[in-house]
Amino acid sequence: MVPPVPFVPPHEVVGDGPHRVVAVHGWLSDRATYAAVLPHVDRRAYSYVLPDLRGYGKAREVPGAYDTAEAAADLLALADHLGWDRFSVVGHSMGGAVAQRLLAAAPHRVRRLVGIAPVPASGVPMSGEQWDLFAGAAEHPQHRRTIIDLTTGGRHPGAWLDLMVRHSVEHGDPAALRAWLDSWAGEDFHDQIEGLELPVRVVVGRHDPALSAEVMRATWLRWYPHADLVELADAGHYPADETPHELVRAVEEFLGADPT
Repeated sequence: MVPPVPFVPPHEVVGDGPHRVVAVHGWLSDRATYAAVLPHVDRRAYSYVLPDLRGYGKAREVPGAYDTAEAAADLLALADHLGWDRFSVVGHSMGGAVAQRLLAAAPHRVRRLVGIAPVPASGVPMSGEQWDLFAGAAEHPQHRRTIIDLTTGGRHPGAWLDLMVRHSVEHGDPAALRAWLDSWAGEDFHDQIEGLELPVRVVVGRHDPALSAEVMRATWLRWYPHADLVELADAGHYPADETPHELVRAVEEFLGADPT
């Protein structure tokens, strides 16, 4: 296997606090995944860096394998570029798988790990109509709309769904999106992270039928000895957009428990 050649992803840094945090976006969006929570984060306590993974946002035209191992190498290159020796990692959905790849690659550098509706390190097995729905999302915006609607419990207005889909289409390369699916859905590397002793928090939305609290108890909470679970009552798969205040509280309460 040829090791990935890392590059420093385009990014923005929010805050100038001493606790440094890498925030990784998910499959259907770029770094704007976190746009709704940024006005509410503690910028004196934390420095958040928000990168665009290859194929998304300002890295939309950057070629690559579009997989979690490559992304982990890129994020470590970003941390080196910023001069960050140790940091916490937050990952939403697919970004949760990327965050765990980063942890597997450099466990000594990660202080705390937060997964937000995160993909487990064992992947997300799909078949039949479900696989066809996800695999077709790269080329068919209506598939993306259906996925977002289903994973938020069918509770949100059509205009909100349309906005989410429009941003996804405008800020993601279809070929990259399709390749990323094979990576986060099909890879199983949980043996590389199982038993790691760092503090871990998993945040899920009660209305997410796919990456639910039950799924987290069978995966994340089994693998990490010091993991806990927070379930947000009014969120689905996109708590950063659905319940930004509650998400910030759940994340920063956990990060802030590290006194160093």
